[in-house]
Amino acid sequence: MTLNHTLLAQMRAATRSLFRRGPSVARSVLDESIKTASALHPAARPAHQHGHEQEKEQEQEQEQEHAAASNQASYDPFSDTLAGLSRVGQSGGNPFNVRPPAAGVAAIGLPGHVIDASYTNDAGTRHYKLYVPGSYEGAPAPLLMMLHGCTQNPDDFALGTGMNALAEEYGCLVAYPAQSQQANASRCWNWFNAVDQRHGQGEPSIIAGITEEIMARYVIDPKQVYVAGLSAGGAMAAIMGTQYPDLYAAVGVHSGLPFAAADDLPSAVAAMKGDFRKQHAPGRSLPIIVFHGDKDTTVHPVNGEELIGRRRRHPAEAVEVEPGQVPDGHAYTRTLHRRPDGSVHAEHWVVHGSGHAWSGGDARGSYTDGKGPSASLAMLRFFRTAR
Repeated sequence: MTLNHTLLAQMRAATRSLFRRGPSVARSVLDESIKTASALHPAARPAHQHGHEQEKEQEQEQEQEHAAASNQASYDPFSDTLAGLSRVGQSGGNPFNVRPPAAGVAAIGLPGHVIDASYTNDAGTRHYKLYVPGSYEGAPAPLLMMLHGCTQNPDDFALGTGMNALAEEYGCLVAYPAQSQQANASRCWNWFNAVDQRHGQGEPSIIAGITEEIMARYVIDPKQVYVAGLSAGGAMAAIMGTQYPDLYAAVGVHSGLPFAAADDLPSAVAAMKGDFRKQHAPGRSLPIIVFHGDKDTTVHPVNGEELIGRRRRHPAEAVEVEPGQVPDGHAYTRTLHRRPDGSVHAEHWVVHGSGHAWSGGDARGSYTDGKGPSASLAMLRFFRTAR
């Protein structure tokens, strides 16, 4: 009966959202729902597959539990990140040798469904996953683009941030573009390449293309399209907000770097250490929320200050500083930058004692710190109120 309830819930959610779209989209969604439900319930699979797959699942569960337990493993993240940057264009595997979460794991137990898709333009092809909440029925909805960090993938990032569960509460669609190992051996977005910092070129054109493709296929409120990311994904989110201010309404950057902080490997290494050799005159500045741990040894915390400081400020901007404490967790400092009308144009969270990790994240995902305030919740709240 569990399979029937899960399958029916997914089918109902999919059906409600498909009336306004064509048969090809409907078919792909329904196929994905059936595949996801079957994958979650071994009893629904053919009997001759059950024993073998059950053994594989047990092995995967044990490996995932081990990965979660070692989420803050004792490695040198700065050296590894630099090694990843130096391997751009080369073949290679995950340097941490940690098996990524199973496909669709971040949607388990949720009423929505996940769509697997890809987008291609002259700059290349990238796959992406889209979470459509069960509440979506075709009315204009927000869209959040989530850009993962190095060595991560969409499932890992969705699981660690818990953004799909919050998407149900906020009624938004969440897309997770995936960097390919062909483009970067460590799956880092190439924020430090000059061509990948330009409008209409490189990886920004692909991410923008994915955004526009989703907006064409679903009923999305164009005034509520946002982009956020972690580390290299955070740096790319800053690029997207700078180069596509008419496409995105606000930006979220966690443990990332400012736009055009580097244009080659040496300047990237310097920027990650907090030495900014490249400067960029601020243009149109979108509302931005920044999270950074003050013990981050991979991307120096001064990058968070630079993200806030480099934007174009209103001359009458007011600054409010609010200290806080997570019960049995980290202390933090939240700084608000208000415009004369009272709206918050920038928000900067410094999480004291946290390293290079998503604040308030789920330990089942990589690069998370559950002792910090929830960056996911803070970003969605900020996006909903930012103007």
